[in-house]
Amino acid sequence: MSVDPHAAAHGHGEIEMPHASMRDYVIGFVLSVVLTAIPFWLVMTMPLSAGATGAIIMGFAVVQIVVHMVYFLHMTPKAEGGWSLTSLIFTVIVVVIMLAGSLWVMHHLNTNMMPMPHEPTSQTAGQVP
Repeated sequence: MSVDPHAAAHGHGEIEMPHASMRDYVIGFVLSVVLTAIPFWLVMTMPLSAGATGAIIMGFAVVQIVVHMVYFLHMTPKAEGGWSLTSLIFTVIVVVIMLAGSLWVMHHLNTNMMPMPHEPTSQTAGQVP
């Protein structure tokens, strides 16, 4: 009896990789271009305040990350039995906790620091203490 080398690849331990069509890649590319062009237009024309523009750009960035993960990295609940999406969600949760904690610590350090003296004026610049 001969063993078929391709038979092992079709067994129960096979990890099914998602297949993407050219249509999926074109949709992902068009969405990426649109999600880049709108924030670029917002920055170049400044129709809104700086805070609103920044918030909108951050929103578009999050949407663009999701588009890249779905259309180019093929991260769906079906891929690899859902484990790639599960590990991604865990990673995002850890990163959000780390960033939020870091920002919280830096904010409280900034508010609880002693006030720094201002730059010396021209009257006290030449004096020796």
